[in-house]
Amino acid sequence: MALNEDDLSLLQQFRVPATREKAYTSIIRKYQEKLYWHVRRMVVNHDDANDVLQNVFIKVWKGLDQFREDAQLYTWLYRIATNESLSYIEQQKRRTSVSFDDVAETLGNKLEAEKGFDSNKIEWKLQAAIQQLPEKQRVVFNLRYYDEMPYEEMSQVLETSAGALKASYHHAVKKIEDYILNR
Repeated sequence: MALNEDDLSLLQQFRVPATREKAYTSIIRKYQEKLYWHVRRMVVNHDDANDVLQNVFIKVWKGLDQFREDAQLYTWLYRIATNESLSYIEQQKRRTSVSFDDVAETLGNKLEAEKGFDSNKIEWKLQAAIQQLPEKQRVVFNLRYYDEMPYEEMSQVLETSAGALKASYHHAVKKIEDYILNR
C-alpha cells in the first residue's frame, strides 16, 4: 500500500537531519488528535491517555527511522498507540494484581467519575457498555465504530485476520446492544 504524498514528504523530511524535528512535529500535529481519542477510548481517563500518548510519541521518535513504508503511516502509528494502551492496561492489572473483569470495573468507575457523566444519556451508556467488553472486542469496536477503520487496515494494526476482526466486532455490537437495552 503506497503512502499518501503528504506522509511520504514528511518521512523524507524526517530523514534529513536539518528538517527532522520540524517533520516530526508535523507528523504529531497531523495525527495527535486521532491518536489521543483512540487511546482515550481504551484507557478512559484523560490524564492516563496523555501519559500513554507521551510514550507513543517517544516510540514514534525512536522508531520512525525504521519505518519500512509497507503500510500507511497512520496504521503504524495506530499499532504503536494500541500496543501502548494495552501495555498500560496490563500494567494496571499487574500493579493492582486484579483480573481483567476488575480492570473493566475500574475503567467503568473512571468513566463515571468523568465530568458531566450522566448514566441516562445514550453516549454514556454506550461508553459504559464498551468498558464491559473483553479487551480485544473493545479495541476492535473502537477502531471500527469511532475511527471507521477498514478491516484490512485493522488487521495490520492488530496483526490478525480480517475475518476474526469481523467476528469480534459482531460479538461486541451484540453485547453493547444487550447492555444498552437491558440497563
